[in-house]
Amino acid sequence: MVLDQPSKDIRRSIISMIEGERRGHFGPAMSAVEMLRVLYDSFLRYRTDEPLWPNRDRLILSKGHGCLALYATLAHKGFFPKNELETFGKANSRLGGHPEWRKVPGVEATTGALGHGLSIGVGMALAGRIRKQSYRVVVITGDGELNEGSVWEAAMSAAKHKLSNLTVFVDYNKLQTYGPTCEVLDLEPLTEKWRSFGFEVEEVDGHDVNALERLMTRLPLNPQKPTAVICHTVKGKGFPFAEGKADWHHKSGLSSEEIASMYDCLA
Repeated sequence: MVLDQPSKDIRRSIISMIEGERRGHFGPAMSAVEMLRVLYDSFLRYRTDEPLWPNRDRLILSKGHGCLALYATLAHKGFFPKNELETFGKANSRLGGHPEWRKVPGVEATTGALGHGLSIGVGMALAGRIRKQSYRVVVITGDGELNEGSVWEAAMSAAKHKLSNLTVFVDYNKLQTYGPTCEVLDLEPLTEKWRSFGFEVEEVDGHDVNALERLMTRLPLNPQKPTAVICHTVKGKGFPFAEGKADWHHKSGLSSEEIASMYDCLA
């Protein structure tokens, strides 16, 4: 899948963040760019000048280490100035290595301890129903994160309460910190797992913007069930030297030559 200009622009902003401190979770950010971009472009209802607008849709990046992609997307949509991205990881910056609620405009939950985001999302979706509010809740999880039992406890609760206002996007890049998910703890059959937990499920190329847009027009997939969207992605997408390589999950001490090669890939 060839990257279009908006996807390249977000990736360029991610590099600008990494460039300052020469470190960051590179791979997991690049696999999530398109799903975040399309969610904010075509699905989520929000007001950049009123981040806590009561009727906004809520997005929780449960894989908080992928926050470089979230920060870049929020800045491109106008939640805060783009030049603030260059402060990432610096002393006194509000853009830390994991997103923090009430600190960064547009961030709905403090995440990073993996396995918590779906539980938070279930609570938000239930609260919306109880309060008779029409907002929707989206949770983005990593595939390695699905090793956490709390994810499946939350999934059972979501199905029990028929939370059709809740959608889970799984960033299925098939790699986690130290190796392939199929070797660390095999997730397959992943589609059938989510179905067995009471979700309506669909698979999609997580880098195909048009396919993501078409799918989002159909959400919820079932008015009586929560939805799980399994996004087949590539860790480090857009950078041949990093694609599909677990050692690019997080990088520190990046050289000027490595930074330059990142920019070259987007030329």
